Amino acid sequence: MSVLDLGIVGCGVMGRHHIEMAREHPGVRVAAVADVRVALAEALAREYGVPKVYPSGEALVRDEEIQAVVLALPTCWRTPLALEALASGKDVLIEKPIAMNADEVRRLIAARGRNVVGCCSSRPLFDPSAKAVATSVASGEIGRLRLVHARAMMPLRAKEPPPPAWRLKRDVNGGGILMNWGCYDLDFILGVTGWVLEPRTVFAVAWGVPDVYASWVAPGSDAETHFAALIKCAGGETIYLERAEYVPSAPADSVHLIGDRGSIHCRMVAPHQTVVIEKADPERGLLPETLWEGDCDGRARNMAMVRDFIEAVMERRQPQTSLERALVIQRISDAIYRSAESSMAISIEDV
Repeated sequence: MSVLDLGIVGCGVMGRHHIEMAREHPGVRVAAVADVRVALAEALAREYGVPKVYPSGEALVRDEEIQAVVLALPTCWRTPLALEALASGKDVLIEKPIAMNADEVRRLIAARGRNVVGCCSSRPLFDPSAKAVATSVASGEIGRLRLVHARAMMPLRAKEPPPPAWRLKRDVNGGGILMNWGCYDLDFILGVTGWVLEPRTVFAVAWGVPDVYASWVAPGSDAETHFAALIKCAGGETIYLERAEYVPSAPADSVHLIGDRGSIHCRMVAPHQTVVIEKADPERGLLPETLWEGDCDGRARNMAMVRDFIEAVMERRQPQTSLERALVIQRISDAIYRSAESSMAISIEDV
């Protein structure tokens, strides 16, 4: 394959990002874009010199010259379009979250065949800070992992225009903050720990937007804006994950990995990172040192994720977050929702 002809479905913010990133790879030609908002698609095509414009994703997928597609449209429409793309032999990169639920991911796995399919929830793992954390954990510096504590609170300091209506609609996005950001959190946690954790049970709670901020979101928003989950793994390792937006709380952003010989403090996504490792010393107590420090560029992160998919297509391998890994993330997410609704612990094996 000399040049990969790529099609982008969805010409909003993320679609634009994908065009910009793909254009920087010498082995890719962005050959087509599609959006039901045809004027938007035409304007984007003119801006970036894309030769073909389609009024729907289905029309783009039927183009036999397109070899791979990026699906950057709302979640509820991704799986049917991905299945159509796979049936036509195309490789597929799917924006996060991967799907509405775990059953949809299973359908994608069954239909994949020899095609390459990836999910964009892998973005944070391409930061050099994440790679430093993963290397340290794999080396055994903190010993046997006991607990991962990840907490992110994202309050707004002033009233802003409401987010797109789909973002907090269960029937369009599958959920709220868990689908929008929790998939990143889970991919990051499972990724920096080497994908060796085996989540088994979940106990979770979730809340919608508080009344005081009700006018800050789109009318009809019915998804969660705050969740907390305790995830128990087969080896006894435990994950505490909490994330919120539109929350009357001070901002917070931290990931703390605690082992029986030390711990690591980091952030999942930050412009500048200082990753600290604390090692236990039997004589002197706890000894902190800087494991990694530097800048983490969001554009470089996105470029690395897109490059990983493109190179996976060229090498005929699966990308960083394959459908199998995306299924693990989605099963945990589904279990969080079921637990929050039932007020009971949920076995992930039942999801």
